[in-house]
Amino acid sequence: EDGQTRTVLKLHPALAPYKLAVLPLIKKRHRGEAERIQTLLARHFMTTYDESGQIGRRYRRQDAVGTPFAVTIDDDTLQDGTYTIRHRDTMEQIKLTEDELVDYIQNSINF
Repeated sequence: EDGQTRTVLKLHPALAPYKLAVLPLIKKRHRGEAERIQTLLARHFMTTYDESGQIGRRYRRQDAVGTPFAVTIDDDTLQDGTYTIRHRDTMEQIKLTEDELVDYIQNSINF
């Protein structure tokens, strides 16, 4: 997107050590909800949490270690309860509700 080469460890999602990363867009504003959803998702998947640095750099760090999905908590999450899911390989982003998260990730891991 910005012209830089992206380093990506393309592991099949079922083989990736961490299935998803939880990333609050703005640490001070989104931390509480990010920690809550990370606790919920950790009951189902190996997860990691990262709030240091700009969101683009956090995405890049997760790409480099092979994490297939990133769940971003932003203002939309606080307003309408939707979470942004970013796919490592395509960088595609979709919005899902909390009720849809676990099933979507589970189905994507086992494709």
